[in-house]
Amino acid sequence: MKKILSFCLLAASLAATAQTKVEMLLWDKNPADTSAVKTAAIRSNDFTRDPAITVYVPKSPNGKAIVMCPGGGYGWQATGHEGHDMAEWFNRQGITYVVLKYRLPQGDHTLPLADAEQAMRLVRSHAEEWGVNPSKVGIMGASAGGHLASTLATHYSSPETRPDFQVLFYPVITMDAAYTHMGSRVNLIGENPTKELEMKFSNELQVTADTPKAFIMLSSDDNAVPVANGVNYYTALLANKVRASLHAYPEGGHGWGYGEGFLYKSQWTAELEKWLREEI
Repeated sequence: MKKILSFCLLAASLAATAQTKVEMLLWDKNPADTSAVKTAAIRSNDFTRDPAITVYVPKSPNGKAIVMCPGGGYGWQATGHEGHDMAEWFNRQGITYVVLKYRLPQGDHTLPLADAEQAMRLVRSHAEEWGVNPSKVGIMGASAGGHLASTLATHYSSPETRPDFQVLFYPVITMDAAYTHMGSRVNLIGENPTKELEMKFSNELQVTADTPKAFIMLSSDDNAVPVANGVNYYTALLANKVRASLHAYPEGGHGWGYGEGFLYKSQWTAELEKWLREEI
């Protein structure tokens, strides 16, 4: 009897958090015409073509949506622990969760940002269908994906593509050779970029009063991406009177994402959940 009761409770719990999964190509001949957007044939290990979004719609959407940009130094994408693995956690909160498969630069630094902007357009154009409030759509990213997320937050081209908030995991922020992640820099802007290009994609220099509010988290012992990236971005946000929250954990290194091995997973999930509930 106890086993039957436990099974029923589990089934009820799963039903309450059941999600709808939608896969969609970013670009079509007429992306504004939602009836013409094709289902994505996602090649999971090919990030040079067919950019797409995977949308996880919760059973009871609360109107909030997050577009996630996985990291990978602009040379690949960690779509597991920095992507799809977080879907159930966000859906339990009623948040529509979107994983972005963006094109790698390969000599064209415009591609990732173009894909991030298009993802925002698609989420807002499908807002009613996916239970999303168009004024509560955020961008999130980890490592180099955090650079892409913060690039969108500081370089958006229209109100339609402006995120309403940003969440950054141990982000690459700057292209300053003194403290950037060199792999991300080379893959995005090349071996010998102009000073103008370096400054353009140093997002701590691009913050304005119109930059969306931010939640930033990192580990103090990150030896891959210097903590000055996140800290300087946080300082720039405050200098421009943008609401921001910075969470620095004593250890954990780089790249923990949603992994169970990170000692402070329960802390960051609780703190982010609270921030999303109270700030957005």
